Amino acid sequence: MSAFLFHSFKRLCVSKRLFVKITKEIRVKARLVYAVLLASSLVAPVFAAPDPQQTIEQNKAVARKLFEVALNHQDWETYNQLHSKDFVAHQEKYSGNLAEDLQSAKNWRLSFPDLKYTVDREIAEGDFVAVQYTFRGTNTGPWRGFPATAKPVERSGVVIFQIVEGKIVQEWVAYDGLTIYRQLGLTPPS
Repeated sequence: MSAFLFHSFKRLCVSKRLFVKITKEIRVKARLVYAVLLASSLVAPVFAAPDPQQTIEQNKAVARKLFEVALNHQDWETYNQLHSKDFVAHQEKYSGNLAEDLQSAKNWRLSFPDLKYTVDREIAEGDFVAVQYTFRGTNTGPWRGFPATAKPVERSGVVIFQIVEGKIVQEWVAYDGLTIYRQLGLTPPS
């Protein structure tokens, strides 16, 4: 019987040592899992998907800044910062890159030095922001091959921007050019 008790005690001690060793490993792993979960909860907000409404509001702010800061104040540095390097402008059958679009904006300013844009309405969804704007200015410089007329113009237009990660990547512009010609007296009255 004593041999039986000795072997039982020996098995119990081995089992107890094994049990202690296993429980220590479990505690270490549990602490590791806890540390990983804690760290991920602190880091997760950084990698979380952005709030769609916040992104939409940020995109609308980019569109407004283009008109209110870059175009109205001839802030060409801001103009460049708001656009992606591979920006494409679309207007009717024409497509242009950032340099061409910037030159067009500067040409409008040369023809209408007191040019002012007003954002009338904005509608946004996802990466797209549609802006209805009004353009006002006095033609005191040559415009599209015509001499200055010293006449004021006012016209409305619509531009749809695609904005990705805070940069304008594309725009589609539509406005009534005939109205400008008529206001400048460059077409026969209708």
